[in-house]
Amino acid sequence: MFDEITFGKIKRLPKYLFSTINEIKLEMRQKGIDVIDFSMGNPDGMPPKAVIDKLCESARKPKTQGYSVSRGIYKLRVALAEWYKRRFNVTLDPNLEVCVSMGSKEGFVHLVQAITNPGDLAIVPEPAYPIHYHAFIINGANVSTFPLSYTENYELNEDVFFESLQKSLYESFPKPKFVVVNFPHNPTSVIVNKGFYERLVALAKKERFYIISDIAYAELYFGDFRTPSIFEVKGAKDVAVETYTLSKSYNMAGWRIGFVSGNRRIIEALQKIKGWIDYGIYTPLQVAATIALNECDAATADIRATYEKRMKVMIESFGKAGWDMVMPKASMFIWAALPSKCSKMGSLEFSKRLLEEAKVAVSPGVGFGIAGENYVRIALIENEKRIRQAARNIKEFLKGL
Repeated sequence: MFDEITFGKIKRLPKYLFSTINEIKLEMRQKGIDVIDFSMGNPDGMPPKAVIDKLCESARKPKTQGYSVSRGIYKLRVALAEWYKRRFNVTLDPNLEVCVSMGSKEGFVHLVQAITNPGDLAIVPEPAYPIHYHAFIINGANVSTFPLSYTENYELNEDVFFESLQKSLYESFPKPKFVVVNFPHNPTSVIVNKGFYERLVALAKKERFYIISDIAYAELYFGDFRTPSIFEVKGAKDVAVETYTLSKSYNMAGWRIGFVSGNRRIIEALQKIKGWIDYGIYTPLQVAATIALNECDAATADIRATYEKRMKVMIESFGKAGWDMVMPKASMFIWAALPSKCSKMGSLEFSKRLLEEAKVAVSPGVGFGIAGENYVRIALIENEKRIRQAARNIKEFLKGL
C-alpha cells in the first residue's frame, strides 16, 4: 500500500550523474587502488592558522555552545559587509542586506525556497552547477536554459549571451522571474567584466526580473584579471542578490560558511524562512569565520597562487601527454575538451574509461547539462607531484587507444 504513495518532488529530480563516477571510484578504493582524484571541487589545503586558533578558543567558552542565530551572528555579517567594502568598494547594511548561510549551496536552495512560487520560471545558462537549476525544480518552479557561449580564452561572448537571454525572456511562458549567473563560472571558468553586469542590471530593470549572482570563486583569479561584483553597478541592489562562500578562498569547505547579500526584500524573505528552518551555524565556526574575512587576505593570496601553479603544471604536463588545455583566468577548475583521440566517446564514457584505465577521476561535462557534452571539469585538488603522475597515466592511456 505505501509503495503506491509517490513523492512527486523527488520524481522530478534525475539521477545524480556524477554518482556513476563516484561509485566506480569508491569500488576501486575499496580494492586498494590509488585514484588521482580531480572530480570534486573539494580543497585539499588547511584553513589559515589564525582561523583554526580562533575556532578552538571560541569552542572552549560555555556561552558559545547554545543555539546560534539563523541569519548569522552580527559580527560575521559586519565582517562580510566590510569585506565587500574593501574588495569591491560596495556598501552593504549588515542587518538588512546580508544573511549567513550554511555554505552557498544551502544558501541558494533556501533562497529559492523563500522567493519562488509553484510554476515560477527561472533562466539558467548551461552548462551549469546542478543546484543552480535543480533548486528551482525542488521548490516547484521551472527552468529554461540556453547554451553559454564563450571564446577560446574562456571569456563570455556577451552579445550572444544577451541575444539568447532576450529570446528566452520574450518566448517563455510564464514570463521569467529570475535569471541565474555565475562568474567565474562553474564548471567552465568563464569570466565577465563589470560592463556585463551593467547590461544585465539594465535589462533586469526593463524586463522586471531578479538576478541571482553566484561569485563562489571570486578570489581565485589570475594574471591581470580581477573578479567584479554585480553590486559595483549603481542600482544593482534594486534587482539582485549575490552568493559567496568561504569554502574555496580560505580552504574552509567543510565549515559550511556562506552568504547571500543584496536586495533587501529578498534578504528579508531568506532571513524569515531560515528563522523557521534552522538555528544557524555553530557559533564558534562563525566567530572564526570573522577572522578569515577580517585578517586573512594574505592567506587567500597564497591559496590563489597554489591553484595558479597547479594549473600551469597540469597544462604543461597533460599537454606533453597528448591532451591540450587552455589556462583559465579564474576559478579552481580547468574546463577541458576531450582529447582528439576520444572526441567520439562522449564525456561520461571518457570519464569512466579514464578512471578505470588511467586511475584518474574527472567530472563528465554532460553532468552539468547537455551543453557540457564533450568536455570534462578538472578540479585542481591534487598536488603537483600527483598531477605529473596523472599525466604519465594519461599518456599511457592515450597510447593504448
